[in-house]
Amino acid sequence: MSTSRRTFVIQSITGAGVLACAALPQAAFAQATLADTDPQAVALGYKTDGTKTDTKKYPKYVASQNCANCALYQGKATDATGGCPLFGAKKVAAKGWCSAWAKKA
Repeated sequence: MSTSRRTFVIQSITGAGVLACAALPQAAFAQATLADTDPQAVALGYKTDGTKTDTKKYPKYVASQNCANCALYQGKATDATGGCPLFGAKKVAAKGWCSAWAKKA
């Protein structure tokens, strides 16, 4: 069975593209970590280190609350960062806190 020139060129380009993507460092696909200065973080009172939360401004904050034990946290309990639907594609710190904290069931 002979391969046409067109099929050969298409398969070669596809193969080169796959190899190029495989060579990219995994950091290129990593999500950004949310900064305390991000506008949405400021609006929700997010702090990367929950112990630095302003308790006068956010009186419902309790020292035992953090992103890792929040119902919205999408990372594993052992992860340093994880996803949160409130902040889109950015990861939050497991030790962080924001005013939307909700007890994990």
